[in-house]
Amino acid sequence: MKKILITGGAGFIGSHVVRRFVNQYPNYHIYNLDALTYAGNLENLRDIEDATNYTFVKGDITDAVFLDDLLAENDFYGVIHLAAESHVDRSISDPLAFVVTNVIGTVNLLNAARKAWKDDLADHLFYHVSTDEVYGELHDPNEFFLETTSYDPRSPYSASKASSDHFVRAYHNTYKMPVVISNCSNNYGPNHFPEKLIPLMIHNIMQKKPLPVYGKGENVRDWLYVEDHARAIDTIFHDGQVGETYNIGGHNEWKNLDLVLLLCKIMDEKLGREAGSAESLITYVTDRAGHDLRYAIDATRLKTELGWEPSLQFEEGLTKTVDWYLNNQAWLDNVTSGNYKKYYEEMYG
Repeated sequence: MKKILITGGAGFIGSHVVRRFVNQYPNYHIYNLDALTYAGNLENLRDIEDATNYTFVKGDITDAVFLDDLLAENDFYGVIHLAAESHVDRSISDPLAFVVTNVIGTVNLLNAARKAWKDDLADHLFYHVSTDEVYGELHDPNEFFLETTSYDPRSPYSASKASSDHFVRAYHNTYKMPVVISNCSNNYGPNHFPEKLIPLMIHNIMQKKPLPVYGKGENVRDWLYVEDHARAIDTIFHDGQVGETYNIGGHNEWKNLDLVLLLCKIMDEKLGREAGSAESLITYVTDRAGHDLRYAIDATRLKTELGWEPSLQFEEGLTKTVDWYLNNQAWLDNVTSGNYKKYYEEMYG
């Protein structure tokens, strides 16, 4: 069985990638490496935690000695690197934490892989998962991010991810490390930590709490259902060209306010509330510092070269997401209360 190391596999996107690989590839043994910080939740993977081709490893990518030992002891065919600090607001208040995890952590992992694979680099793959935020912001409504778009990060988060991308490419050019990189647009779907826009709004509507919208709600994002992202990662990992970058997007742009209004409509219908009930909770708050106006991905290369495209229209995906949260309120309560950590703290400390 080929061993695959997936970092950050207890997080939102990572858990969907881990589940897909465990279920789709019984000939792989998936090792899920996660530090179980606030955003790491092994409840996301309760359905596969006893699978014979799955192993969880608690560890931190900022610990270089730990990584060296882990990769030396296991002949990993590939690494899919998703572990990262990812919340822009947190990066504004504590940028150094993002440097340590996203930059130093990535370099630690690259070094560990280079040492472990030194005798046979060509038969391995280091897949680095990044974000569209490294490209900066778009002002022209007819412009889209391409794989060749120059980097222009504008927040500590995006700057840390841009730096990690550069290190991955540098290791490919300098050491011939076999790498691929993907840059994805905003994800949504089940198991999303409720500090992010969509799950926060769902939770607050359920609780009849204010719905905070930055500025006038005019910022535009391209949204992709998380399982489509996991499928794209699967496709790129198996069929992508070494040394190349692939943009992953939903072809699905929404202004923040329009998205919240649609979500309010869906939630009122699902909860049997009077139309407009959720919308009345919208509260405009001071805009975030350095808030980029628009992101939009051109994923043509991924479609034409590897045959991937999104499977869901946004309203369908958003309805599925709302249904999941309404049917999994215990998960949401455990996360918002912090109780989700208690069970696994007894097991892993």
